[in-house]
Amino acid sequence: MPIKKSLNNKANPCIEVSGVHFKYGDIAVLEDISFTVNEGEYIGIIGPNGGGKTTLLKLILGLLKPTKGTIKIHGQKVEDLKDRSFIGYVPQRASQANTDFPATVEEIVSSGRTPKAGFLNHFTAHDREKIDWAMEVADVTSFKNKLIGELSGGQRQRVYIARALAGDPEILFLDEPTVAIDITQSNKFYEFLREINKKMGITIMFISHDIECVAKEVSSVLCVNKHLVCHTSTKDLYTKGHLEKLYGKKITPVHHHHHHE
Repeated sequence: MPIKKSLNNKANPCIEVSGVHFKYGDIAVLEDISFTVNEGEYIGIIGPNGGGKTTLLKLILGLLKPTKGTIKIHGQKVEDLKDRSFIGYVPQRASQANTDFPATVEEIVSSGRTPKAGFLNHFTAHDREKIDWAMEVADVTSFKNKLIGELSGGQRQRVYIARALAGDPEILFLDEPTVAIDITQSNKFYEFLREINKKMGITIMFISHDIECVAKEVSSVLCVNKHLVCHTSTKDLYTKGHLEKLYGKKITPVHHHHHHE
């Protein structure tokens, strides 16, 4: 069950998924998924490979259409959204795509601002500021004039995050954002996500295979394996048998010692 925010009666639903089914041909990928995400929530999606996590994200983004059910963002059906520029998306393996694409880091980050800047990219001073800010926050400024192909996987990943941030998203979707990044970098990255969630009130939804990390960072978790196994607070994740249901085996949390500088 979703957590009731008892203190805050003004919780505004940001994403509402009701009775969603999705099939590839005859194969049911997702069945009867329903949940609500409120504005400013920071939510992790976990589940086994092939359990439908990426498909769910693509449905919410409107990249796929549900076989059955409805998905609304800010009370509007996804397929009716005229303007999607308030949604940022970093797909899986964004960092491995386009490595021979002859664009600089700055050009790629700027392209995230295009929907806001309108025709012919007439960037205003404000647009430029946002682009610089996004590069700063994602820590890519020092190599902004390099070609994307000259970077490591982790650096490229941060460039695509900067690109998503340059558009000033109200909602940010990330699919396995730290897959190409080492552990120190990924800790830094999650700190950065937490910051933009808290300071800017950006609603963040991300998929990860790293249960530990998710449990440490987010405010709530969606466990998806074809069905919605649970939508729970992180503190209930380990105690209520959700993980056994999700992965079909007993999972004990391994406590890594994270050094916070």
